Amino acid sequence: MPPPDTEQTRWFIEEVHPHEPALRAYLRGCFPTLQDIDDLVQEAYARLICARKAGLVGHPRAYLFATARNAALDLFRRGKIVSIEGIADFERLSVLDTGPDAAEQASHDQEIEILHEAIGDLPDRCRRIFILRRIEGRSHREIAQALGISEHTVNAQLAIGVLRCRQFLRARGVLKGASHVVEHS
Repeated sequence: MPPPDTEQTRWFIEEVHPHEPALRAYLRGCFPTLQDIDDLVQEAYARLICARKAGLVGHPRAYLFATARNAALDLFRRGKIVSIEGIADFERLSVLDTGPDAAEQASHDQEIEILHEAIGDLPDRCRRIFILRRIEGRSHREIAQALGISEHTVNAQLAIGVLRCRQFLRARGVLKGASHVVEHS
């Protein structure tokens, strides 16, 4: 978290943080099978802060809830599509058998390859943090301690990584739309 005297911290404390209990209740109600609400809330915060820096947030509460909902849906979509064993060997990614036809399977395989390229295209520190969180499932605190950086830096680097990956995927036609504001992660 940034030093207490920054404008961003003031904004977060006054405009965003008071909604956390309601956000948690909302997520539990909408996604009762969701395992890690804490990580999802942190992900929503990271997306929100990044979007605010880009000037995209007019109504923080509404944006926060929509962002958290989209992050949860992203988790479910990823869970249905791939199981990632580790970043070192992307060729060993296993696609869950949900009965897709050959065209769907080929499309998923191609998307995995493009995602691998997108992650590889990230700056070194950003890529390392992204892999530790998104692939290895480490907490923000664990990553911060392992790398000797603040949790705020972890959040910021994750937001940058997700945005760059989304831009990479959009540029290659994997994600539709120019810029889904609510979709930032």
